[in-house]
Amino acid sequence: MQQLIDGYSRFRSKVYPQHSKLFEKLAKGQQPQALFITCADSRVMPEMMMQCEPGVLFSCRNAGNLIPPPSEVGSGVPATIEYAIRVLKIRDIVVCGHSDCGAMKGILKIDELESLPVVRGWLEHAGPSARWLTKMLKKTTTMSFEETLEAVTEANIIVQMQNLRMHPSVDEAIRQGALHLHGWMYDIGSGAIRQFDPETGAFTPLIADGRTETHSEPAKKIA
Repeated sequence: MQQLIDGYSRFRSKVYPQHSKLFEKLAKGQQPQALFITCADSRVMPEMMMQCEPGVLFSCRNAGNLIPPPSEVGSGVPATIEYAIRVLKIRDIVVCGHSDCGAMKGILKIDELESLPVVRGWLEHAGPSARWLTKMLKKTTTMSFEETLEAVTEANIIVQMQNLRMHPSVDEAIRQGALHLHGWMYDIGSGAIRQFDPETGAFTPLIADGRTETHSEPAKKIA
């Protein structure tokens, strides 16, 4: 805990004074550029990854970067999505999974979660596609556990992008051409990000040959 308090002390004495004008502006409101839905994993830091100042990303974090249906209001995820689109008028949503994801490991070893009933129930939001892929991959002997984990993590990103379309605010904004979805896979060890390309169905480097290759997807091609 002392590490956190010491960090706050440095923020107040050194960081805040350098950005006081920005914080004064943000105190009056926010206009974030994107809703960033990612895992609660402590190793995933969206603002550091994107080198963003406060006010740029509207973040939503939970175990496994899952997106439950609109009817599931207990987690707050549907409310965050609705507010981001209808109030903040956000035009881009990023669903970002990551390597070595504990939630995805839980999906692969769901039978070992008897002592974690809440976690097991939450992982049901990964969807039937991820569960089907998991069962299929478990029967494959040519893939290592790490390769299987990566495949399930990528499948989960795609499934969650599909789940987004179930939310009325998302579907409405997409139909109006006011919203685009992006699926990203972040590798903790290398710092690299790969994006889902709906045309090929594959994950390709977000940055290639020094250029940022963006594949925004209105969601209708994701299936």
